Amino acid sequence: MKLATYKDGSRDGQLVVVSRDLSTAHYATGIADRLQQVLDDWNFLAPQLEDLYATLNSGKARHAFPFDPAMCMAPLPRAYQWADGSAYINHVELVRAARNSEVPQSFYEDPLMYQGGSDDFIGPCDPVVVPSEDYGIDFEAEIAVVTGDVPMCVTPEQAIDSVRLLMLVNDVSLRNLIPAELSKGFGFFQSKPATAFSPVAVTPDELGDAWQGGRVHLTLQSTWNGRKVGMCEAGPEMTFHFGQLIAHIGKTRKVRAGSIVGSGTVSNKAVEVDGRKEWPKGYSCIAEKRAIETILDGKPSTAFMKYGDTIRIEMKGKDGQSIFGAIDQKIAPLEG
Repeated sequence: MKLATYKDGSRDGQLVVVSRDLSTAHYATGIADRLQQVLDDWNFLAPQLEDLYATLNSGKARHAFPFDPAMCMAPLPRAYQWADGSAYINHVELVRAARNSEVPQSFYEDPLMYQGGSDDFIGPCDPVVVPSEDYGIDFEAEIAVVTGDVPMCVTPEQAIDSVRLLMLVNDVSLRNLIPAELSKGFGFFQSKPATAFSPVAVTPDELGDAWQGGRVHLTLQSTWNGRKVGMCEAGPEMTFHFGQLIAHIGKTRKVRAGSIVGSGTVSNKAVEVDGRKEWPKGYSCIAEKRAIETILDGKPSTAFMKYGDTIRIEMKGKDGQSIFGAIDQKIAPLEG
């Protein structure tokens, strides 16, 4: 099942069901107005939406209309929780290697995670508004899951069963603000502005056998200013699967329905070519590209994003069809 939230002038929008091929949609009115309602009463409302989804895919939905990603808000325009992990340790290794810092052994055993702002997400085609280019604007291509209710002290294996939906993420980072914030010892805040999500959220069964063991075994594509810069494999090198990330949150608290948990930047290891390291699958954020340049050449040469730059993040199935639709955004200044 594929679900989206259409803009209607309100903060929370209107829930729509989207066809598998992303060509048509149908308002979920009469079942639920908002996605959070469905997450709160999943066992009762989800089967009704599945019936509508089947009717829509069969071409028999009487009030279907063409699906337009530009009309989408984030599937959950605001959420009770947004917790982003760093599940791809290769990303951490690269960033630390660029500044001659070792990765602590604990990072391989216990996930890194921060709690981001969840009161104001942005839609997949909305501009990324940043007050200054000097902040070091960066995209971060990720995957996220949306949970149902999860009890405290859940096991990682049990936690996988709590995954209700999956989405793609652009976890925008303002790199030049990060060092001063982290030096305070209290984590990210101003350096992590509003996050964007894919047009649709999908149930795990939509991924077929690509959803295995709490990981998505597909390629995450990142296209910066029309140039494909990342074709990163999301599955094999994910150090901590989503069940482990959810269990990490649940160590000391319950995790409530509608919590969003991110994977962190999808990252793949280097390969040796004629004695030199290369990263043939590219990168999912500019900071990683700059780290690679520093490791190879002693200094970074790729600049961060400027006003007018575009970023497109997408994932296709084994049939070549887009699964979540694309995050397709432009960097823009704050007006007025």
